[in-house]
Order: sequence, then structure tokens, then C-alpha cells
Amino acid sequence: MTVRIVLRTVSLLLLGVWLGAAIFFSAAVAPNVFAVLRGAELPNAATLAGSVVTRLLAIINKGGFEIGLLLLVITFFTTRGQKPVRRIAEMLSLAIMAIMTAIGHWVVAARLATLRAAMQLPIDQIAPTDARRIEFDTLHRYSVVMLGVAIVAALIAFVLLASRKSEPRPVGIARG
Repeated sequence: MTVRIVLRTVSLLLLGVWLGAAIFFSAAVAPNVFAVLRGAELPNAATLAGSVVTRLLAIINKGGFEIGLLLLVITFFTTRGQKPVRRIAEMLSLAIMAIMTAIGHWVVAARLATLRAAMQLPIDQIAPTDARRIEFDTLHRYSVVMLGVAIVAALIAFVLLASRKSEPRPVGIARG
């Protein structure tokens, strides 16, 4: 087995694990944590659910950033000789994944944490018309969109990586 095949296999595994975790988190974990805690009729259910989801999202975002960067480096070195458009598309997808998860974690989530601390009350007790609550809801939407974009970018990278030829054609040699 060549080094390229091993790296491709490891890359597919890492990308697949992250994609599975991110999709499961988005589709099952986050909505169900909120549903269960709200169903318990706790006065601060959204705050508690948000705390759990925030901690889990940090793992997803940091993992997406780290995996995205690692795979970007691996792809840079293992796709020499591939069709330029395909190579650029794969690298661009991985870069978008890394950028979206980084911004989602280090910018948006950090700002959300600052807002939560400034509110001094559980989010459930802040009026929907309060400027801080409006900003919080807007940032939350950005967070959801960023993770969605990262997932789509990772899916594109996964498809490109999975369909990549095992050995690239040599540079400068025409196919007959």
C-alpha cells in the first residue's frame, strides 16, 4: 500500500467521522437537548440546554477546524498531478470547512458567551425585544449557518476525496 493510499484512507476516515458527528449533533443532539429540558418545564431550560449544546458544539467546531487544516495540508501534498480544477475544489472545500468552524468557535461562540454573561439572567428571562437578546438570536442563526456551510463543504470534499484516483497521472504526460 502506498503512502498516498494510506493518507487518503485516513483522510476519508477523519472527514467521515467529523461529518457524522456534526450531522448527528445538528439533527439529533441539539434539538433533543432543548426538547427534553423544555419538556421538564424548568424556568431556565433554554439556558441549561444552551450550556450543554455550547460545550458539545465547541468539540465539533474545534475538531472541524483541526481536521480541516490537517486534511488541507495532506491534500496539498497528495494531489499533485491531479486535474487543477478538482484539486482546487477539494482544497477550497476543506478551507471553507476549517474557516467556518474556526469563525463559529472563536468569533461567534465567544461573542455569544460574552452576551450570556452580560445578561446576568437566564436567556429565558430576557425579553425577545431586548437588544442583547436580538443580538444573541442573530449570532445563534449565524452559528447554525456556519456549521451548515462547513457540513456542505465537508460533504463536497468527502465526495471529491472518495472519487479521487488512487495515483494521480504524472505531470506533463499526455493520456492516449
